[in-house]
Amino acid sequence: MARKVIDEPSEEIVANARVARETKRGPFARVSLFIKQVLAELRKVVTPTRKELLSYTGVVLIFVVIMMALVSALDWVFALVVTYVFGTPS
Repeated sequence: MARKVIDEPSEEIVANARVARETKRGPFARVSLFIKQVLAELRKVVTPTRKELLSYTGVVLIFVVIMMALVSALDWVFALVVTYVFGTPS
């Protein structure tokens, strides 16, 4: 089965992690290593194009509208059932 190369950490990050495991680091060195690793991972992030971004936004908005309609319909049905079972207050 083929593995995605993108999901694997870079060799530099693995080497830094091994060094960090072998030597005891102080709190500032650990924070520094963490920030370096975060920045290395952020360099791998691919930002969507404007067309993709508009497409994703449209899909999310349509999904939210559909879910709002579904929840509203269920709320209305449950309100009818509760009114039928318990009656209207006098």
